[in-house]
Amino acid sequence: MKSYWETSRAPRYSLIFALPLFLVYEGLASALGDAPGATAVRNAADVALKTPFFLLSGARGSLVFFATIIAACIFLVGRDLARARERLKPRTFLLMLGESALLALLLGVVVGTLTQRLLGVLTALAAQSGSVTPLSQLGLGTRLMLALGAGLYEELLFRVLLVGGIAAGLAWLIGRRTWVTGAIAAVAGALIFSAFHYVGEYGDRFELASFTYRTIAGLAFSALYLVRGFGITAWTHALYDVYVMVL
Repeated sequence: MKSYWETSRAPRYSLIFALPLFLVYEGLASALGDAPGATAVRNAADVALKTPFFLLSGARGSLVFFATIIAACIFLVGRDLARARERLKPRTFLLMLGESALLALLLGVVVGTLTQRLLGVLTALAAQSGSVTPLSQLGLGTRLMLALGAGLYEELLFRVLLVGGIAAGLAWLIGRRTWVTGAIAAVAGALIFSAFHYVGEYGDRFELASFTYRTIAGLAFSALYLVRGFGITAWTHALYDVYVMVL
């Protein structure tokens, strides 16, 4: 278990484990967007991450983004494999999938219970009420695509870039990294993550219950990212959203 705990966080496992989310999401988004009469719907974090690439590369922005992600994964995984000097073990990926599925089931119970305790309400999961286009009106494929995209791109944007960037910036200002810098980054990232769900055409109507729920979920994902790494956090988020949006 100690070996699994350490190796599952390593880039050679974490990034390869997250790669299917990236490929399936992009494949579904492309197929659904090209369908006759289809309206292009994308995860908002996906749009936020790709916008700079479109501004710099025009119509080729999506292809440049895709190539950049693949190149970064190849570099990081290759470097980690060279350092580890061992073959990848398929059993580790199966254990990571099982862990993510279990964490996804626990997430709603734990975060929902904390929200109810804080608010004293029974409607903590009013995540989609009041949205301009409710998820129930979207097709199964679109809901699956959005669920996978949330796990991948929201974790990349809000945990890796935002929380990691805030923590690094605070550490630079005070001259060292402490648990305080991590805690401030996690709280700030959770608040921004929650607020992000109310922005744009498909954003939800603001409600205290859903905002509180998402803020606590953001803190949970930040803690999970710090403890278990990007791959397991992305899959936990994706599987939880598949449960909520699809199943």
